[in-house]
Amino acid sequence: MDNKELYRLALEALKYSYSPYSRFPVGAALLTKKGNVYTGVNIENASYGLTICAERVAIFKAVSQGERSFEKIVVVGKDGNGIPPCGACRQVMIEFSPEIEVVLYDSKKDEFIVYKAHEILPISFRLEVNDEQQ
Repeated sequence: MDNKELYRLALEALKYSYSPYSRFPVGAALLTKKGNVYTGVNIENASYGLTICAERVAIFKAVSQGERSFEKIVVVGKDGNGIPPCGACRQVMIEFSPEIEVVLYDSKKDEFIVYKAHEILPISFRLEVNDEQQ
């Protein structure tokens, strides 16, 4: 699946965002190594620390379905531009796939900008696990 299609799915997911406090909806579309796609939106809470980002929703949905390896994730805001993931989301991405591509759309340049998770969080917490521990 190409970046444009994932971008479309992330934009489509925006309508499910629950963001009454920030009024800043975010959508994400995650492509797994198996070729499956999971979407997510930010879900806010009056106790703001309980808010969860769109990226983590998509990743946690995938993990809860047995997925552990991810190819790329597209993250967008209501204006259609890419939203860089927060530190917590970057750490979660690296937990499963340090090489995951983080794809952001730049409407001014009409192009996708692609980063690897380990590039945007070069120093991360990392537990080295073997296949028996997973």
